[in-house]
Amino acid sequence: VLFYDKNLSKDNTISCSSCHKREFAFGDDKIASTGVNGVTGRHSMRLVNSRFAIEQKFFWDERATSLENQTTQPIQDHKEMGFSGTDGDPNLAALITKLEALPYYQELFKLAYGDSKITEARLQNALAQFVRSIQSFDSKYDVGRAAAPNDNSPFANFSALENQGKNLFLAAPQFNANGARTGGGAGCQGCHRAPEFDIDPNSRNNGLVGVVGSTTIDVTNTRSPSLRDLQNANGTLNSQAMHDGSLATLEAVINHYNAIPAIAGNTNLDLRLRPQGQFQKLLLTQNEKDALVAFIKTLTGTNLYTDNKWSNPFPN
Repeated sequence: VLFYDKNLSKDNTISCSSCHKREFAFGDDKIASTGVNGVTGRHSMRLVNSRFAIEQKFFWDERATSLENQTTQPIQDHKEMGFSGTDGDPNLAALITKLEALPYYQELFKLAYGDSKITEARLQNALAQFVRSIQSFDSKYDVGRAAAPNDNSPFANFSALENQGKNLFLAAPQFNANGARTGGGAGCQGCHRAPEFDIDPNSRNNGLVGVVGSTTIDVTNTRSPSLRDLQNANGTLNSQAMHDGSLATLEAVINHYNAIPAIAGNTNLDLRLRPQGQFQKLLLTQNEKDALVAFIKTLTGTNLYTDNKWSNPFPN
């Protein structure tokens, strides 16, 4: 209820679900999300499978130390939901008073916590538990993995192209002194480990340092969501990829990693993308690119988009 309730914004127009939409794996189809006082500085991250994240810090720049801490930061952001306590905004205490006046929260908090008291800690706990419930593990990949002895074995339910893409994803590449691939795979597994396909906690940025609506650079974006449900069950991309929403297709994502750009000022590029001290050049063939895209598409499930437990409890 809290996740979908627009009363959590100062003007009753924005809920968590406004920027984290179920039909897009709880991400946003817009590059920058609209809040009560402007637009966000980064693309809204998909929330699917946050519970199973190896990296336990959240937001693109990892500024939230836990999922609980993450949940109230958008509420307390001036641009997003407006209970910042600055720039003329009410503070979080004002939100709690507002929620206490809504009869349904008296009942819901009593059911969840034994009494109807609303606190910041309870708001964080309830929202975090809902986000943890958002899971997707019914993909074509999961069916294949359940029947195979390990990830490296061919999956019987995969096409030849999908199995090829899986092998490329999992296998580490070999590079020459110029940073050009001479053998092996694409090495995606080095940062996005199966079966969660989340980000390795030791990752730095991925070579994309753009800022939404600006010509400046930002090297602090070191996290990513899970690669699961990058596309939806209808076969279209759930949202633009990356913190700046700059990549609109899976093919564009593959092309980015195929040749990491040399950007002046990027002092935080992940060393795995600088083999031999050079910017990575995977030299993927078109067939290899197609295979990687085919494999990534197998990571999409269906239940996430249809199960009523994640549906909006408020009438449209």
